[in-house]
Amino acid sequence: MLRALGAVPLVLGIRDEDSEADAWRLEGIESRLVDRSGPAALAFAPDLNEALGGAELDLLHLHGIWQYPSHVAGDWADGTGKPLVISPHGMLDPWITGRNAWKKHLARWVWERQAWRSATAFHALTEAEAQDIGEETGGARVAVIPNPAPPFGSPDDLPRMASVLYIGRIHEKKNIAALVEGWVAAKPQLPEDATLTIAGWGDDTGVAALEQAMRKHREAGIEFVGTAFGSQKAALLDLARFVVLPSLSEGLPMAILEAWSAGVPSIMTRHCHLPEGFEAGAAIECGTDAGSIRDALVNALSVSEGDWQRRSAAARQLAAGPFSPGEVAGKWERLYSALLEG
Repeated sequence: MLRALGAVPLVLGIRDEDSEADAWRLEGIESRLVDRSGPAALAFAPDLNEALGGAELDLLHLHGIWQYPSHVAGDWADGTGKPLVISPHGMLDPWITGRNAWKKHLARWVWERQAWRSATAFHALTEAEAQDIGEETGGARVAVIPNPAPPFGSPDDLPRMASVLYIGRIHEKKNIAALVEGWVAAKPQLPEDATLTIAGWGDDTGVAALEQAMRKHREAGIEFVGTAFGSQKAALLDLARFVVLPSLSEGLPMAILEAWSAGVPSIMTRHCHLPEGFEAGAAIECGTDAGSIRDALVNALSVSEGDWQRRSAAARQLAAGPFSPGEVAGKWERLYSALLEG
């Protein structure tokens, strides 16, 4: 988006084991990677400061917090007097800050608060995140700009089977254990052909726990298909009647925006921070406990074909409207221009 606006993006980062495999994501965009030293969680890179100083930037945009790059970004802003934008990407959500809280207290004291003071503006993905940022920083300037919905092929109008899709990380904050429990409880009230497909990635422990839970319910119509990207993801969305995300914590979930772009309505919690979906009829609300997830699944898979088509159309309208790449790019252009001029 930045390149299309006439900007020259430069990506500075820390090399890791996936850097080469992920290089295609930055095709045609200059990237400069430096080596990490010490624990991965700290992301300490002694050459990052020099790499940043030699980049001759007009504006620096820091993605993510709680690691060493925050310190480098704050020093750069103080030393150059140029604008610094910080995107926490959901990392100030109370569910996140409450985990390993002592480490985050230490990071606040060592570098985060200095970097936050040096920032010209913060970027929030949602109004809920803007509130979290305000409470943590004591009233920093915050611009709310969502992620854009990626383009998917035009959905067909053929009736879909009673297929529900979860796609994303296999992680405890995604609340997949409660989803499996809720699905098993709902199964007697669902259409006979109802299926739950789980696609995603995670650490070995999380995946093993999911597979163990599924082994207990072999007859429940649950399938774990592993990771899905590109055409595989598009194929799963083409089959899904609903995408489900019963998360305990989210920034702004791309899985929902991808689903809406493909015309697939969602079942999700308020913690997904997309109230627009409930208001437009593109989403059905569930809670985080297995009982409320069960009720939402039964409700979703009992809607008429006409009702589902209206929900599908509402999802597409959100993806093509407030979450469209053009709309989002315009917001970034206005924010960056204001910071560079002011």
